[in-house]
Amino acid sequence: MLTAIKGYFENGQIIMEEQAPVQSRTEVIITFLTEERPSNKGKRIPGGLKGRVSIPDDFNEPLDDLKDYM
Repeated sequence: MLTAIKGYFENGQIIMEEQAPVQSRTEVIITFLTEERPSNKGKRIPGGLKGRVSIPDDFNEPLDDLKDYM
């Protein structure tokens, strides 16, 4: 059974905001949600791929693989 319970970490302890749904010893996985935001190092540049990408002239033509179904 997987259950998520919201809580917080403070002074080396994890404080849960609600009661755990188990009464015996149970393995847990703890995920820390930090407030750090990723940097904008990979910010997109409009037209950044201009001249690097090409579309073949027959792009809109039917695929040879589908000829048996037409």
